[in-house]
Amino acid sequence: MIEDNSLFGPVDAAPNAGDVAPPARVGFFTDTSVCIGCKACEVACKEWNGIPEDGINLLGSSYDNTGALGASTWRHVAFIEQTRPRPDDGHEQVRWLMSSDVCKHCTHAACLDVCPTGALFRTEFGTVVVQDDVCNGCGYCIPACPFGVIDQRKGPAGDRNVGLAQKCTLCYDRLLDDATPACATACPTESIQFGELDELRVRAARRLEALQNAGRSEARLYGEDPNDGVGGSGSMFLLLDEPEVYGLPPDPVVTTRDVMAMWRRAALAGGALVAGAVICFLGGQP
Repeated sequence: MIEDNSLFGPVDAAPNAGDVAPPARVGFFTDTSVCIGCKACEVACKEWNGIPEDGINLLGSSYDNTGALGASTWRHVAFIEQTRPRPDDGHEQVRWLMSSDVCKHCTHAACLDVCPTGALFRTEFGTVVVQDDVCNGCGYCIPACPFGVIDQRKGPAGDRNVGLAQKCTLCYDRLLDDATPACATACPTESIQFGELDELRVRAARRLEALQNAGRSEARLYGEDPNDGVGGSGSMFLLLDEPEVYGLPPDPVVTTRDVMAMWRRAALAGGALVAGAVICFLGGQP
């Protein structure tokens, strides 16, 4: 389902998709500077949404045991070990960067744009949700996502939702009951904060300013800018290093942004070919 008005640029997500007088858009602000890597968010997400386990063996590269977001990992806590010289004496020091990643619920969601069945839809809260009973498992949404979030669930035939596209719903069922998503409720340090997106942007800017004033010049925000390549995210992050360090694309762009222009060019090219064929045919007449 292609959104009604715009495939790129800053817009209000739900009205752009056709909702009339929707409630305020909601989302997440994840402050990675206070994440302790406890994985309470991962557990709470699995418990509430009935998500199967996706491996309990450590990867060997860190304390991570899931590696990335996927069909059975809707919240993923990254553990990034860095070794760097201390500024005072040059001796090496180790620091851990931890971050709980999640679907970005993009303002312009390519996964939604390419879905042929309408299984992916924009909710009244501005989030993007998969309807399990409508998904046909085609997989078009998987390469469309610029963040590599969505995937098809693997497992034995007959298990729940095997073969279907799966990702974070931002606990849509809880939102309908005016409740906070499970991951944010479980986070002991309030690294994951839930609320109205406009208010979260203000909160994120204040937190960034406080950290930079405290000498953390490497701190930066990710996903909060409505002028970025996806029109701003419903999930924004305060990072302590480059996005690539956390496995995030530095300049994500909605992959369907140029679809309409491509169709126009294809139509022009097709028209030119037809016109050329007609001219050749008429020119060959005695």
